[in-house]
Amino acid sequence: MQIPRFARNDNMNKNYYAVLMAGGVGSRFWPMSTTQNPKQFHDMLGTGDSLIQKTFKRLNKFVPTENILILTNERYNDLVLEQLPLVKPEQVVLEPAMRNTAPCILYAALKIQKMNPDGVMIVAPSDHWIEDEAAFADDVTTCFEKCESEEVLCTLGIKPTFPNTGFGYIEFEKDSSEGLKKVNQFREKPDYETAKEFLAQGNFLWNAGIFMWSVKTIVNAFKNYQPTQFSLFESGMQCYNTSEERAFIQENYQKAENISIDYAILENSKSIFVLPATFDWNDLGTWGSLYDKLDKDENNNAIVNGKVISEDAKGNMIRSPKDKIVIVDGLEDYIIIDKEEVLMIYPKSKEQDIKQVVAKVKEKFGAKYA
Repeated sequence: MQIPRFARNDNMNKNYYAVLMAGGVGSRFWPMSTTQNPKQFHDMLGTGDSLIQKTFKRLNKFVPTENILILTNERYNDLVLEQLPLVKPEQVVLEPAMRNTAPCILYAALKIQKMNPDGVMIVAPSDHWIEDEAAFADDVTTCFEKCESEEVLCTLGIKPTFPNTGFGYIEFEKDSSEGLKKVNQFREKPDYETAKEFLAQGNFLWNAGIFMWSVKTIVNAFKNYQPTQFSLFESGMQCYNTSEERAFIQENYQKAENISIDYAILENSKSIFVLPATFDWNDLGTWGSLYDKLDKDENNNAIVNGKVISEDAKGNMIRSPKDKIVIVDGLEDYIIIDKEEVLMIYPKSKEQDIKQVVAKVKEKFGAKYA
C-alpha cells in the first residue's frame, strides 16, 4: 500500500478536530475482513490506499494532522500506527472494552476539550466511501461554523435513492430553509413499506453516522442526558493527555454503560440540525454495496486486483490477490473472494447470511479464520 502524502497544516483552522471511528470488525466483508484485520485496514477498492488511509487523507485536507484522533480497539493499535505514519501514538485513543459509541465519543471529547476548550469536532466512520472530497470538506466546514457560533449538534444526511431498509433515517422539519435543517427525530431502520413512505414524504435522509459539534456542546449534552457516564469519564480529566491516562482508562472504561450515541444523546437533544450531503456516499457495508461502487467489465463483473477470464459469467463480485489469474465460467451474481487461507464462492442474494457463515467457520476450523 502507498504511504499517503498529506496537506500542509499552515493555513488550517487549529480549532478543527476529527475523531475517526476505527474499532469495528466488518464481519459482512469476511473473508477479507477478520477480527484480526478488519475492513478499514484493507484496500477494498483496489486504489492503493486502505479505507482508513483514504478517510485520514480526506479529513487531513482541512483538519490539522495533530488534531486527528483515531478511536479504536487496543488490538488494532499497531495496525493504525503502521498505516498512518503521521499519527503519533498519543493520537490513537484505545478502548480496552467494547462499549458502543457513546462512551468512546465522550472520552475523545474530554481529551480534546482539555487540549482546546474552543475545539469543534467531527466524528466519522473510517470505512465509508466518499466520492467528491471537496464537497465533503465544504459540508463539514458549514456544520463546523454553525457549531462554533451556536450550541447545536449537527449531522450529515444522505438523500435516499431507494427505500433502503438497512439504514436509520433522519426526519427533518418540512418547512426548514435551504442548507441546514432542523431535525424532528431519528428513525430506526424501517421495513420496506415504511421506507417507501419516508421517500414519498420527501423530508427523510439516510443517517450516515457522521456528526459534528463543539466539545463544549457535546460534553454539556452528556452532563445533562447521561450524568452517570459523564461523572465516570470526567473524574479522569486530570489524567487525560498525560502518562496517567492509560491506567485510569484500563480501570474505569469497562464500568461505562454500553450505549450508542444515538440513544444516549441524539434522541434526547432538542437542537440538532442536518445538512443534506452534496457528495456521493456509500457505507460499504456489504460486498453488494462494494460491487455497486466499482467499475464493471462488459459482463457486469466487478473485479478487484485479479486478472480475470470469464465465460458465461455475469454480475459477479470478484476479488483475488494482486495479479492472480482467475477463470470463471457459468456463474451469475456470485461473490468470489480468494485470499491465502480462504476461498469463498457465495450467492450475492444471500450476502446477509455471511455472518452466520463466519460463525460456522469459527466453530469448525477455529477463531483464527474469523
